[in-house]
Amino acid sequence: MIDSFKVQQCRDNPDSGPSLLFFSGGTALRETSRALVELTYNSVHCITPFDSGGSSAVLRKAFGMPAVGDIRNRLMALADQSVQGNNGVYALFTHRLSKHAEQAELCRDLGRLASGEHFLLHCIHGRVGESIMEHLQRFLAIMPADFDLRGASVGNLILTAGYLTQGRKMGPVIEMFSELATVRGVVRPVVDMDLHLAAELEDDSIIVGQHLLTGKEVAPLEASIRSMWLTDSLERTTSVHPVVDEGIRKRIARADLICYPPGSLYSSVIANLLPHGVGAAVCDNPCPKVFVPNMGHDPEAVGLTVADQARLLLHYLAASGAPAGCRPLESVVVDVEKGEYPGGLDVQSLRDLGLTVIDHPLVTEASAPYIDGTRLAEILVTLS
Repeated sequence: MIDSFKVQQCRDNPDSGPSLLFFSGGTALRETSRALVELTYNSVHCITPFDSGGSSAVLRKAFGMPAVGDIRNRLMALADQSVQGNNGVYALFTHRLSKHAEQAELCRDLGRLASGEHFLLHCIHGRVGESIMEHLQRFLAIMPADFDLRGASVGNLILTAGYLTQGRKMGPVIEMFSELATVRGVVRPVVDMDLHLAAELEDDSIIVGQHLLTGKEVAPLEASIRSMWLTDSLERTTSVHPVVDEGIRKRIARADLICYPPGSLYSSVIANLLPHGVGAAVCDNPCPKVFVPNMGHDPEAVGLTVADQARLLLHYLAASGAPAGCRPLESVVVDVEKGEYPGGLDVQSLRDLGLTVIDHPLVTEASAPYIDGTRLAEILVTLS
């Protein structure tokens, strides 16, 4: 099924590669993103800015802002590591301060980074290093006295400083660091707003905060998710209805392929479909629309077949503006032989939904039991 000729054309000229648009968040697409750099410089990554756990939670509480952690992760996955100096930028952006040191020591460590004395800055030269140090100096200047630096991601601190000095707009700082790190693709939050995820469970309870959904920082959910929406505070359950970022809407309309990729079903994929206008924008584009379901355990999708997940995608796309009669999802790419789908694959149910089931080897010996990122990238390029 992989079109070797088309894939090779893309490898030879990635600057003219297809615009593959992903609704994603988190790290599930990291290996695929790295493989995409070899095939196209035109992929678009709509990222959920709703994370409420880890170091992102500390930044959000201090500054009232969207989460930047998943944005940083995707920027680094798409950074061209063949460009001189980018290995150093990657090491710096992924570096975390100690989780166990005292605050005074952490401040000194951050000060060494901001002044260029830290070893991580020794291999980053020119305007890249200057810009990084400038942003870290800005962060130190605006950091609240009680800000907890333990485990802080340096890349998150840099992006936060840029966000706050750019009039609380994420786009300009992402563009700047995309240029500095030679990022081969476009990364944007689906909305540039300080919002949170809320969900009603089948046991009628309501929880607010992405960190309570994923099963990473707290115990996995004991009841499945009945519905999910956005709210403007961790203290409130009232739904808000933001409109998808205009730049994202335009990129959806121009994409050569739209992909609902592997990732946490609700907090990574469906979360991107919540802003009003997403479904309408998807339907306005006649390009292929592809779902690639997770392999392995997803705490947010316990008991759901792949067909159940597809139904949920269709439901939330309709809720965000996909009109009746359109097809915001057309095909599902699966690996019938080696794929592990805990809730069941249910191929006939997928076909009953009017979806084309594309069965292709996705799992390799090296990637088992998960999807091989390079193979998935080649399949999506072929389908575009």
